[in-house]
Amino acid sequence: MFDSFFVALNAVIPFLCYLLLGYASNAAGVVDEAFLNRLTKLIFTIMFPFMTFYNVYKAEPGNMPSPALMIFCGAAILAVQAVLLLIVPRLVKENRRRGVIIQAVYRSNFVLFGLPLTASIFGAEKTSIAAMLVTVVITIYNITSVIILELFNDEGTHRIALRPLLVKLAKNPMLQGCCVGLACYLLGLRLPSALEKPISEFADMSSPLALFALGGTLQFKAIGKNLRYLVPTLATKLILLPLALVAIAYALGLRGVELFLVIAVFATPVASGSYPMAQNIGGDGELAGQLVFLSTVISVFTLFGWIFVLRLMCII
Repeated sequence: MFDSFFVALNAVIPFLCYLLLGYASNAAGVVDEAFLNRLTKLIFTIMFPFMTFYNVYKAEPGNMPSPALMIFCGAAILAVQAVLLLIVPRLVKENRRRGVIIQAVYRSNFVLFGLPLTASIFGAEKTSIAAMLVTVVITIYNITSVIILELFNDEGTHRIALRPLLVKLAKNPMLQGCCVGLACYLLGLRLPSALEKPISEFADMSSPLALFALGGTLQFKAIGKNLRYLVPTLATKLILLPLALVAIAYALGLRGVELFLVIAVFATPVASGSYPMAQNIGGDGELAGQLVFLSTVISVFTLFGWIFVLRLMCII
């Protein structure tokens, strides 16, 4: 029991430290919103591609995801979306909040939380499994998030064009990094150590910097008036949905790091990108921001619980 407790504790404490340092730096005036916005853009466009590239590039043959994991996660995301599209409009009257709530339940900060958690629990050599899973998860997120938010925007219009979606997908820096890394892996191309070392260091920097920036943007604003949406959404996101999907994945035979990655996909916080996307497409931006903030804070404790329980049961 104590071993499981300390594994879980050691996995989540660094996340809490990065978030708190970012929050404290902003509160003390060391950084401001403009700086954090530029830092976030730099991380997304430069640091994350290094991370996804390097995690795939350095993969060993035995550390690639099974087809079962890839298919299960992709199918599960689509199935969850289908169920939410049927249920949420019946429960939520305001159109602009429907898409925000649906996106919050299925779309997670998998890249930011999943890869470093995998390294913390299973070792850095296993992050290649998570990095390859990024290609499936991020592709589905990028396509379906725009469609769902357009279906429930504040204008009631449905402007969905295939070409812009495909262009956006092709330009996603994380997917580009992953694809280049996969090409190098499959072709057996190895970089000179003079290049491999800085790339690996940039990859290692990406998660702490991203969590620092996320912590700096966390704000307590008007949470009380949206509690009737926040409580059920976050309970579903962080507890009920992961519980159901872990049970199904276990029944289908997923174990160890692959079972943990089901948690990493579905029980990590609401994706921070859902906030600006909701604002730009006509969703309830305030509610989206609150869901990102609260899920980030609460998930530190719920992820600890998930890791502790699954380790105690000896299934991860």
